[in-house]
Amino acid sequence: MPLDPGRTVAELRKLQELTGDEDGAQRVAWTETWSKAKEWLASKLEPLGVEEEIDEAGNQWFTLRGSSGSVLLIGGHIDSVPNGGWLDGALNVVAGAEVLRRIAEQGEPPVTVRLVNWADEEGARFGRSLFGSSAAAGSMADQDELRSRRDADGQALPEVLAAHGVELDRALDARSQLEDASAYLELHIEQGPVLESLGLPLGVVLGTFGVERHQITFRGQAAHAGSTPMDKRRDALGGAAKLALEIREIAKRTGDGAVCTMGSCVTKPGIVTSVVETCTVLLDQRHLDARKLAAMLAEAKEASERFANEEDVEVEWERVWAIERILFDERLIELADEAVIEVAGESHRLPSGPLHDAAEVSRAGIPTVMLFVQSLRGLSHTKLEDTKPEHLELAVQALDRLASKTVEKLSA
Repeated sequence: MPLDPGRTVAELRKLQELTGDEDGAQRVAWTETWSKAKEWLASKLEPLGVEEEIDEAGNQWFTLRGSSGSVLLIGGHIDSVPNGGWLDGALNVVAGAEVLRRIAEQGEPPVTVRLVNWADEEGARFGRSLFGSSAAAGSMADQDELRSRRDADGQALPEVLAAHGVELDRALDARSQLEDASAYLELHIEQGPVLESLGLPLGVVLGTFGVERHQITFRGQAAHAGSTPMDKRRDALGGAAKLALEIREIAKRTGDGAVCTMGSCVTKPGIVTSVVETCTVLLDQRHLDARKLAAMLAEAKEASERFANEEDVEVEWERVWAIERILFDERLIELADEAVIEVAGESHRLPSGPLHDAAEVSRAGIPTVMLFVQSLRGLSHTKLEDTKPEHLELAVQALDRLASKTVEKLSA
């Protein structure tokens, strides 16, 4: 059975028909629709005679045994955000299934090949992303906090997981799944506009951004909006507004893919007749270079102090969350470049702003690489998410070439 990239596109359309509606994909993890999607995936691979297994964290594994102890992993996630796109996550595993079919048709491979459908990459229901991959990688360390998490309907995370056969306290036992892994490959839509702006269908991912996320509070003095002269005000929003504009300049000066986002702003007392006494904002900064990320943070802090002084207010910083950058394997990046050039004629290397399961696998010490395929208009996490069918087919071909090259390296 030769590789059939067109079948991947058709299966993705069928999956959307089965698990989506007029608002988009509805495969939120730990729901009946998600379970339905997993069963559908298993039905597509059942004719191959591969071994299916659900591990302690809810990850779904399909194993094609090879003649050596080396293991090649191909992975992705079939869960989506609510009202999500038809490709985010699902492309990874459906394309991986097509590659697994092609390998199985050629008889026993020289290495064992495993396809993994990671559980709850999105974190859409409980706000905890990369659940299954972080458990398998051994980096999950927040079980105590997870025990207290509830969804929008008030259901506790441990109870919902138990209904799907997962015990939170045993999730880390999934680490055994990665013991013999020698390489990990993942295909994903870009979810951004870079490849489209370059007129390229495919790219190779260098790694995932480091992230610094902080809550910043400016404190001034509430005063009557009508009787307080402009030069006598201690307006907390004034300092925050200046910082919101300055972080854009910081990103521009830093360059090399730097991004800074102020995504939330809460003022108190929050009425039109009062000068703002406190303004709390959330700042997200990302970069692939750890030193540049640290410099961006230092610049933002210095700017906040300067603006606080100008507005006669005070400013406080509190780290909300941070993650170090993850660089993918240089040898696999070279193989990925070769694969992309062979099927598309030209390749482009770029970082990933969003996090992916691949980052957790790489953090576990397993050589890892990702391929990106162009996203139209850079849109994702929306029903408008789309990629040209011909580009999707090229992506399946590139993943297959990369898998072949990796198998050859592992079996040498």
